[in-house]
Amino acid sequence: MQIKDYMIVAFSIVIIGILFSPKIRKNRFWQAIVTPLASIIGSGFLIVAPVMGELAGTFAPLAMGVIVVFAYFLGTVIRFNILHTEPILLNGQATKLHRFTEQVSDIAVFIAYLISVAFYLRLMSAFLLKSINANTDNSALYLTTIILLIIAAIGIFKGLLVLEKLEEYSVSIKLGIIGALLIGLVFYNLSNGENIQSVQSPSFNFTTFAQLAGLLIVVQGFETSRYLGDEYDPDTRIKSMRIAQIISGMIYLIFIFLVMPLLGSVNLKTVGETAIIDLSGHVSIILPVLLVIAATMSQFSASVADTLGGGGLLKEETNGRVPARVGYVCICLGAIVLIWSADIFEIITIASRAFAFYYFTQTLVALQTIRQMPSSFTRSFGFIGFAMLAVLLACITVFSIPIE
Repeated sequence: MQIKDYMIVAFSIVIIGILFSPKIRKNRFWQAIVTPLASIIGSGFLIVAPVMGELAGTFAPLAMGVIVVFAYFLGTVIRFNILHTEPILLNGQATKLHRFTEQVSDIAVFIAYLISVAFYLRLMSAFLLKSINANTDNSALYLTTIILLIIAAIGIFKGLLVLEKLEEYSVSIKLGIIGALLIGLVFYNLSNGENIQSVQSPSFNFTTFAQLAGLLIVVQGFETSRYLGDEYDPDTRIKSMRIAQIISGMIYLIFIFLVMPLLGSVNLKTVGETAIIDLSGHVSIILPVLLVIAATMSQFSASVADTLGGGGLLKEETNGRVPARVGYVCICLGAIVLIWSADIFEIITIASRAFAFYYFTQTLVALQTIRQMPSSFTRSFGFIGFAMLAVLLACITVFSIPIE
């Protein structure tokens, strides 16, 4: 290894050490940030660079910025519902239509959890198999199926809470490795120059925008704060979600900007879901190994978290008649069916559509809430903004298409 490789590893260890320190790890506000942050910079970070390079070319940073800003406005809807809708639902002031829309939203997010679990573990399998040069479609499918069956079995006999602690540690390790990747890209660009002339600039058309719309899952995850009411008060959830979105947005934008010179070194038309490993290999010989570790830990913990969330949601919606463990099995079996029915990029788009529909229903909930508020300029401005978001989300749900 070269000196830069040792520096990259050292930088990663320092970040992980700081995040593992008791002062940080036991801080309640940091714990509230971890859950949405883990989801937002999970799978998306692993696939976003080559995908954005193919779709937007030299405009990739701008396209990423638009997606990040759009996600922040979606976060505003969720934060509004935490502050204003939850009290109405809890104290019985909600109308029948209000409650029905919220129930539809819960069903939508349950289905989205199922799809995202399939995506997380399918991607994890690809990264694991890539590390031993055994990544084929069938081998990844078999490995993903085995992992899903194991999760289902643990869920039935032990309960998935035994695996929940993985999330906290995996987030710290993932952030450390992401920090190492970013510093590695800085070294690479300083040595080779910020040259993006080899990156193509594709022509934008309806198909391009429809494919970019299918990348909503890249920045999805902030909505998890909505479902942490048993652990944190509304103010903490709102502030922690906002900070998680700002941190993740900055990471995505810096990453896309720094990785641009490397996008010209690969054929973006033929890249697979593990292209980030090949790209990072140009930066440092140690980064591909670190990324496999990050992918394995983050994807597994995220899949467990979403399986837990889906099981808990099913139990809540059936008033305890259906145990959470049945929900775990439903999600795992549904994910198995999905991975054998669609490729990884189709799953990304299906997941984006599912989350777009979920956000759409949450926007409808917010619209019904804001109508009950006293007339004011803020109320009118908020109503118009939420209505515009609802239209955009409906379009994403209907028109987003997978990458070829």
